[in-house]
Order: sequence, then structure tokens, then C-alpha cells
Amino acid sequence: MIKIAHLTKSYAEGAVALRDVSFEVSRGEFVFITGPSGSGKSTLLRLLLRRELPTAGQILVNGRNVVALPAKKVPELRRSIGVVFQDFKLIRRKTALENVAYVLNVAGIPRTEQKRRAYLALKGVGLQHRLNVTPDVLSGGEQQRVAIARAVVNDPELLLADEPTGNLDPDLAVEIMRLFREINSRGTTVVVATHDRDLIRRMQRRTIMLDHGKVSESVATA
Repeated sequence: MIKIAHLTKSYAEGAVALRDVSFEVSRGEFVFITGPSGSGKSTLLRLLLRRELPTAGQILVNGRNVVALPAKKVPELRRSIGVVFQDFKLIRRKTALENVAYVLNVAGIPRTEQKRRAYLALKGVGLQHRLNVTPDVLSGGEQQRVAIARAVVNDPELLLADEPTGNLDPDLAVEIMRLFREINSRGTTVVVATHDRDLIRRMQRRTIMLDHGKVSESVATA
């Protein structure tokens, strides 16, 4: 699903975020990317989404050469990838159902189908009873579940999550990880960037560790 080879990302001011990073993620795998703040985790996810381009190296996502992808093909790439952020990124004035359906609206899906699929996605994360409330009424855990429903409503091949439990207490973090595990069990490849070592130990999934922009260790599932 993902093949990264000799990936380097540096910036004009001289900072180097990633240094000669290479690894692969198989289709259907659940993998953690971990490391301290500034180790390059978020940069790596932005490169996978083609929000930035690397200084050197190769990125393949489901056979697509992300680096060489023409600009007009980038939206198609991103539609095949679900993304979950630490700060949820929900639209404050829209209901939970509208937040999830928005992704389908942008893709040109008919309105009736938008609502049907958004409802099913919210039901999948246990929020079918909160369809018509706005984010300010929802708890942090509920907001993150809406964000997960939005990320998977398109049935993406790949789900990326950047510190998805960073704003949640430990019990809610475990609940969110359980949802990711369920999504993964349905065949979606899941990559989670987190610095939460305790959570990683609980989940027992393959872990790629970054340190100062380099892969320092890759640990197989226990």
C-alpha cells in the first residue's frame, strides 16, 4: 500500500524534517509512526497526502507515484485517503451529519445518498443519536468520532491519523483506537502518528520509530 524510499525533506531555512527515510506498509496493515515532537511524524503524513513535496526520495501509495503525480490527479489521490487530525477540524456551524456529508458533497454525490452514507458512517462510530447537533454540543471524544466518520465515509483505501488522541483522556484514547482497529479489520490500511507509547503498547501493532527525522527502529507486532 505504501512504499517510501530514501525520503528527505528539508526547508529553505536549513531545517531538515526527514533524512533518508525508507519503509513499507502492506495493504491491510495497522502501523504506528512514533517519536518525540519534531521527529518528522506530521511532515511524513503531509508528504503522503501530497500537501508538500519531498526534497529527495520516492513515495508510492497504492501504486501511485505521489511525487510525480500531476496536479490534476492530486484530488483523486486525496479522495482515496481518509485523514483524522488531533484538533478534529470540524465545521462549527454544521451538524454532525452535515460535517460527515460535506466530504460527499464536495465529491458530487447526490444529496439523498450523502445523507444515507453519512448516517451509516456515524452509526458505525456509535453517534446515530447525535446527528443533528453541532460540534460545540459534543464532547471531545464525540467530536473525534465525528471526524473519524467523516474520514471513512468514502470507504478510503488508506486512513491516516495525526495524533488523533492528543486532546483526549486515556480512556477515550483507548476507545478511539478500538474504532481504528474495527476500521482496519474491514480491510482499510491504517497509519497512526502518535507519541503516546502507552497506547502503542496496548495496541500491539507494528511501530516505526522516528528520531530527528530518521527511522531509528521498526518493531514488529508482538
